[in-house]
Amino acid sequence: MEIYSFGQRLIREAGQFIRNRMTEAYTIDKKTNPNDLVTDVDKETERFIANRIQEKYSDHQLIGEEYKEHSIENTDGVVWVIDPIDGTINFVHQRANFTISIGVFIDGKPHVGLILDVMNDVLYHAHAGHGAFIDDSRLPQLKQTVMEESLIGLNPKWMLKSGIGEPFMDVARQCRQTRSYGSAALEFAYVAAGRLEGTIFFRLSPWDFAAGIVLIEEVGGVVTNALGDPLSILKKDSVIAGNTNVHQSIQTAFSNNEAFVKHRQDSYHI
Repeated sequence: MEIYSFGQRLIREAGQFIRNRMTEAYTIDKKTNPNDLVTDVDKETERFIANRIQEKYSDHQLIGEEYKEHSIENTDGVVWVIDPIDGTINFVHQRANFTISIGVFIDGKPHVGLILDVMNDVLYHAHAGHGAFIDDSRLPQLKQTVMEESLIGLNPKWMLKSGIGEPFMDVARQCRQTRSYGSAALEFAYVAAGRLEGTIFFRLSPWDFAAGIVLIEEVGGVVTNALGDPLSILKKDSVIAGNTNVHQSIQTAFSNNEAFVKHRQDSYHI
């Protein structure tokens, strides 16, 4: 429980760090493409979090979106997986709807998940085997729904991708409606809270999904890649999350699509 308590205090402090930092000027850079943004605040926040963890737990491993000093080859021991700002485009354009996401795994197994809605200062958190919470309120187990009555997180741009868009469109046709919030971690938190019945991502890094795994599994949900395989915090992958019924329906749409299956077989990260 010590890691869980420390993590909650740390993520709250990091949220305050960001809110204070937003009152000052910061630079915006592009990483791999014009839609892949990074700011000074991303880097400074990750350094703030990493320093605190290293001061308290010098033997723990770290994985972070901007944290390049350490690359890990195995999941032995305690591993912290950090996204200092998930939803950087929202941070830049809206100054809202972005999160800090911290997942902790022990020997490769989910242990703690923490997702802070920074501007609302609302913390979604879970400790494996002890339930999931919004601030001090315990989250109930997820209701089982059918696709026709489900709200699904889905980025419409993925439906436009040549050759692999059909399963995304199939899901969009089946469900009641779709939503896209611009932060994977926020959508995972919403699934855990029952505000979305499921969500789909074409490609995510471990720091995007690590915390969400813990939260959603603690309320009886399922998180896998698009073909139903377990996720690893050592590599990128597609992600499906939701209640059991919805997860199965979405996975079936992808598993039955030959173009998507072949694309995944031809690629190391999806």
